[in-house]
Amino acid sequence: MVMSPERLIIRNFKVEDYNDLFEYLSQKDVLKYEPDDPIKNVDECKELALERSQDNIFLAVCHKETEKMIGHLYFNQKEPYEFMTWELGYIFNPKFYGKGFATEACKRVLQYGFEELGAHRVVALCNPENVPSWKPVSYTH
Repeated sequence: MVMSPERLIIRNFKVEDYNDLFEYLSQKDVLKYEPDDPIKNVDECKELALERSQDNIFLAVCHKETEKMIGHLYFNQKEPYEFMTWELGYIFNPKFYGKGFATEACKRVLQYGFEELGAHRVVALCNPENVPSWKPVSYTH
């Protein structure tokens, strides 16, 4: 799976993404609103990247010019499946905060969900203290 909005490439994970993944998942502040602890060594990220490369649930978000993975999305259908509901989430490298990359990536994945998967709704959860993530992302077609 590959999606290519203006400045990004959204694609399946590759094992080779582990260094970029470690760069941000090893930071305590990045995982401040997540249930996971920071990853302590790069080998954990190798395993995680391999695991995530097996399906379309986690998607790598790469900067189009450099091909560096700058974050990732979570996009998964929720039960009961007949309700056609997906959940969307994201984590980005703080070096790329404040540039609209998460918004751009989410808009493209919303388009994919509604137009290609036939989603009826997409939900996202946000910790109330995570103020930058409150900004709603809308999609219209």
